[in-house]
Amino acid sequence: VYLLPVEFSLDGYKMLSKNKDILTGFTNSVLYLIVGTSINMLLTVALAYPLSRKELPFRNMLTLFIVFTMYVQGGLIPTYLQVSRMNLVDTLWGLILPNAIISTYMIIMRTYFQTSLPESLHEAAVLDGCNYTCYLLKIVLPLSLPILAVVGLYYAVGHWNNYFDALIYLRSRDKQSLQLVLRDILLANQVNSGDGSYSESSKLGVTIKYSVIVVSCIPMMIAYPFVQKFFVKGVMIGALKG
Repeated sequence: VYLLPVEFSLDGYKMLSKNKDILTGFTNSVLYLIVGTSINMLLTVALAYPLSRKELPFRNMLTLFIVFTMYVQGGLIPTYLQVSRMNLVDTLWGLILPNAIISTYMIIMRTYFQTSLPESLHEAAVLDGCNYTCYLLKIVLPLSLPILAVVGLYYAVGHWNNYFDALIYLRSRDKQSLQLVLRDILLANQVNSGDGSYSESSKLGVTIKYSVIVVSCIPMMIAYPFVQKFFVKGVMIGALKG
């Protein structure tokens, strides 16, 4: 194959449709994505908003502690031991809680709150009787749709493509994510040709490989157009130094 496809074939998709684990893995991945992204956004907003307020005591020190975790991490073995001691292995929470907040995304959201929302809005809200919670829910969040969409998409893509953590922490086959199911399919259909030529079985293996790639990307391809209008704006504004 150089430019044009040699022949049209749907054999790869037919083989994938016959695998019952595909539906189970897809359902699990959607569940992990929805629950994980919801917790990520809730905790990220809950941390980023207070750190964006100048009147918060020791906010610079707290930010420094958070930034420190971006450079120094516990590593795989200590993290696994901690997850195991908390009895989170082979559970939904074992995939979600260790990455409940990603420092980079929190800093981006905090910067957006600081640079894009004028302090006069808060002063006007206080005069109208708003407390911090009311101001966050009724003013900050509605005006922060661009950065919420961007950070939410980042978290969602991370959960959808989460392969390594699922491989480490999941044991039961009925809890496997789609990425692990697709990995097993790839390994089962991988054929090496010693002479460099392709037999019928190897052609099917290559077809299945690219069918797996397409299937794994479809959900993100569907979701991206709905947040595209916020994406560029949110990335540029959230990237400003604050």
